[in-house]
Amino acid sequence: MDTIYGNLQGLKPSQIKQLQRLYHQRLPGDRFTTPEFAQRLAAISTEIDRPVCAYVNRRGQIVRVGIGTPRQTQIPALELPRYGAERLCGIRCIATKLKTEPPKEASLTAMVLQRLDALVVLTLTGTGFERRGGGATGYVKEAYIAHLLPPSELNPDNRYYWTVSPPMSLDVLARQDFLDLVESLEAEFQREYVAQQVDADRDRAIVVGLKTEDMSNNEFETGLAELERLVDTAGGEVLDIIRQKRPRPDSQTVVGAGKVEEIALKVQTLGANLVVFDRDLSPAQVRNLETQFGIRVVDRTEVILDIFAQRAQSRAGKLQVELAQLEYMLPRLTGRGRAMSRLGGGIGTRGPGETKLETERRTIQRRIARLQQEVNELQAHRSRLRKQRQKKEVPSVAIVGYTNAGKSTLINALTNAEVYVADRLFATLDPTTRRLPVPDPETGESRTILLTDTVGFIHELPPSLVDAFRATLEEVTEADALLHVVDLSHRAWHAQLRSVMAILAEMPLTPGPMLIAFNKIDRVDSETLERAKEEFPLAVFISATERFGLETLTEKLGQLVHYAMAQ
Repeated sequence: MDTIYGNLQGLKPSQIKQLQRLYHQRLPGDRFTTPEFAQRLAAISTEIDRPVCAYVNRRGQIVRVGIGTPRQTQIPALELPRYGAERLCGIRCIATKLKTEPPKEASLTAMVLQRLDALVVLTLTGTGFERRGGGATGYVKEAYIAHLLPPSELNPDNRYYWTVSPPMSLDVLARQDFLDLVESLEAEFQREYVAQQVDADRDRAIVVGLKTEDMSNNEFETGLAELERLVDTAGGEVLDIIRQKRPRPDSQTVVGAGKVEEIALKVQTLGANLVVFDRDLSPAQVRNLETQFGIRVVDRTEVILDIFAQRAQSRAGKLQVELAQLEYMLPRLTGRGRAMSRLGGGIGTRGPGETKLETERRTIQRRIARLQQEVNELQAHRSRLRKQRQKKEVPSVAIVGYTNAGKSTLINALTNAEVYVADRLFATLDPTTRRLPVPDPETGESRTILLTDTVGFIHELPPSLVDAFRATLEEVTEADALLHVVDLSHRAWHAQLRSVMAILAEMPLTPGPMLIAFNKIDRVDSETLERAKEEFPLAVFISATERFGLETLTEKLGQLVHYAMAQ
């Protein structure tokens, strides 16, 4: 049976059959509609005294019939054909309207959300009583044609994404060339889309931030800026950032219904293929949002995991990344549905791969158990190496700090190592150890220490990463001392310093004594520098890129190691 969508309550069986018979109609492919079909739709709408929508594909077939407005009968995003930002969806909507007035914004918004080829609105004559009591079969008083606008033609305030024709008669409507309009529109969309595609392999993302009552404005904006950098590091392009203030997240969609609609509009008009939220999402929230947007939805943790999947080079690093991803995805298998079939090709989809994540839960659990065993073996191997170094009485210093603080640049500057360096978050995943001669504060003679570059920390580091990277982080807990590198040029250096200290405090073993080194002082003003010196009088101030302050740092490291070994 052909399904009639919307509220059927109160309709007679004969009226439902009339609606179902619409599916057997066929319209010319090059016309919006015919006068006969428009009048038939109007007659049914008149009889039931409700608006009716017929959705027609480009072959002229009726693919959906609904009772209600275009907003009430719209096709769910996941059921629509997905052609991308350069195409329309291939379906037009012919809708009746009981009042003689142009289409309202809600109906036009529904057109944008579905990327309809066009929206044809037929207004009916008279009041509801006149339509029912006069014995008329329904009259179309006037018609309107609405369609999307290419981005170049949008209003300056970027609010309206459509244009609506003046009212016209049925005869004039029937003479309008539908295919000519659609082809010219798609040609314009295609030109603008190609112009925007500098790198076709990059995800085009919209970042969404939710500010709750327990967050300060500075904390919120810093977090959003960091998420934007994370998306860029993962290989994506941020098209827009959307913000909302709410007392608490919505349990179903995180943000409110109006904001969901705003995001969906941005997805369509900007041609986004990814929406990234600044907080962890539940499987139900992901499912609800993907249903609304029709594209992938990921959270901050998934972006971080994706970066790790791209950056891991050693066998140990790849092992720990896969373990972290599987542990994160396991509780999200239930209810994620469509999301689990979309792996392999974009942010949040790299790593273990489709086949591993679509197998049964028990298979994944067995894989996790095996990976954990291998990580334990890795821990044991590194532990043996550390014991050998301890036998030789070679003190070790682990370099810790927020991601992109300049740790790898510093170890390169101090030891002439060739550790990979990039102005990106999480450029270093695998620990690197190098020898460094430092002066002994008592004898003045040179002694050798081992400097270890470790993975950068980040605010609210995903628990799965802390657990999976415990073998790497043991380099921190088992080091004789720590060198905490802080990017003083970052506007949130205070918060970053506190985040690192909080993560260190949660380590199972208490790290050794610590020296704080404020890096990138060549990029800060004198006021910031003086304030940091007053607050941290025992710290050292350096610029790894300019090699400023490295002598002082080496001396301080000698004193730090001497103190640590004397304990």
